[in-house]
Parts: sequence; C-alpha cells; structure tokens
Amino acid sequence: MERPSQIIECGDFALRRWRGQSHFPPAFKLIEESLDHLRPWMPWVAGHSEKSTRDFLAKSESKWASGDAYNYAITKDGTLIGMCSTYRGAEPQGWRMGYWLHPAATGQGIATRAMAAMVTEMFALPDVEYLEIAHDLANTSSGAIPRRLGFTEVRREPVTPPAAPSDSGTDVVWRLDRLTPPPYGAPAP
Repeated sequence: MERPSQIIECGDFALRRWRGQSHFPPAFKLIEESLDHLRPWMPWVAGHSEKSTRDFLAKSESKWASGDAYNYAITKDGTLIGMCSTYRGAEPQGWRMGYWLHPAATGQGIATRAMAAMVTEMFALPDVEYLEIAHDLANTSSGAIPRRLGFTEVRREPVTPPAAPSDSGTDVVWRLDRLTPPPYGAPAP
C-alpha cells in the first residue's frame, strides 16, 4: 500500500508524521495553548485531556499503519504550530482533510500552504479520486482555504445539534477532484 511522505517540506515549515507517545509533551502543550482559539469550532475540545491526547497519538500510529488516516504535526523552526490530517471519507476513493493552527500562527498562509502540500501528496496516491474539506458555515476563516485551493462547494449538511459552541448547525463541504487543475501553483497530479 502506498502512503504519503512522512515529512512534507513546505518552505519555512514542515508537516511531520505523528510518531507515538514521544510527541505527547509538545502535542499536549500545543493543544493547551490553543484551547480558547479552537473551542468555538472543534467539538473534541470539550473532551480534551492528557488521556485524549495520548489516545490521539496512539490512534495516529495505528491509522497510519492501516492506511485509514494520515495525521501530521505542522512544525516551524522545530516548534509545533498546528495539526493537519487526511482520512478516508464515506467512499473508498474519497478522503476528508482537516487542519488547525496555534492562534499565533494564523493569518500567515500556513494552513493554505499545508493543505496545498497535502493535496499534492494525496493525489500522488493511485486510489485517491477526490478530496473534501468540511467546516461550519460560520467559520469563514476555515472556508477561505478550500476556496483558495480551487475546491468547489458541493453541499451543505445540517448538524443537529450543533457540535461546538459557535457552530451554526450547517457544515459546508468542498470537493477537489483529481482531474481539476490546481490554481495554487502545484503541478497537476
């Protein structure tokens, strides 16, 4: 089974595969420092704990091994500044992508460039036909990223009840097909 690269260089930052419990201290610190920033949009924040972070890291290892998800730390100058992932969607040829950054790392184009790199990596795999990004309708910052990368809005899905405090109750789902020419400067797959 082919997999994406374990380290993806993005110029001034890199995506690095999560590797077990040795990453626990910096991962936990990153989440702790980002809680207020993430709480409005990320439902998992309500259950955040040392145990949930350890469980995430363990699942990252097993899901990478099974080919069901590829989770990365976003690092800059050796410091964790965010996380991103891609995981199997409802159909075998479709994958979902997600991302978040430490509040000090927002507004610098890092999430957009990280997702562009992930698009390139994922479309290099033979079984990936399309990628999707979903975000809450009210989370306009997250919505700007798929738009910049040439994704097309394909549907809006009700979420009842809303999953996080600021959720509108509607998720916007964007899709990019393998054959769509990338507008962001990456080579076509």
